Amino acid sequence: MLQVVIPEQEFFDEKTQEFINTKNEILQLEHSLVSISKWESSWCKPFLGKSDKTNKEILDYVQCMTINQNVSKDIYNNIPDSIFDTITEYINAPMTATWFNDQPNAKSNKEVITSEIIYYWMIAQSIPMECQKWHLNRLLTLIRVCNLKNQPPKKMGKKDMLSNRRALNESRRSQFNTKG
Repeated sequence: MLQVVIPEQEFFDEKTQEFINTKNEILQLEHSLVSISKWESSWCKPFLGKSDKTNKEILDYVQCMTINQNVSKDIYNNIPDSIFDTITEYINAPMTATWFNDQPNAKSNKEVITSEIIYYWMIAQSIPMECQKWHLNRLLTLIRVCNLKNQPPKKMGKKDMLSNRRALNESRRSQFNTKG
């Protein structure tokens, strides 16, 4: 969870033609599958898609991430850039010590990932639903680890198999002092 303080501000509302004063507001934010589900149900498009998001979509996602109640809409419209940078760093943080040795020739998956796909992955891997509130990057890492651990071991190539047999035969020859 990320906690940020939006400082008190005074700004002019063009619609009402009034000055509005806001108090310091603490936002508790959670970048999770729950937040993405809320956002996707509102915008009807994948959050993790490659298309850029408008400012309105980004602000709405920050609202979807907010877990504290009764936050004024005016607060979201006046979040300073420095706090947006902090929120972006939080969203992009891995939140795990796990890393992967990606294969350079590995096929990239072109599947569009939505919250429902991630829920499916959770169900398929028997990951408890409480994990939907985890930081999204941590949850995706767990899903990837489950996928890797549940795969059958890769078959050894013919060249590697012959090399292993040759090494094993040589070690046996030297162990038993034989030539053949």
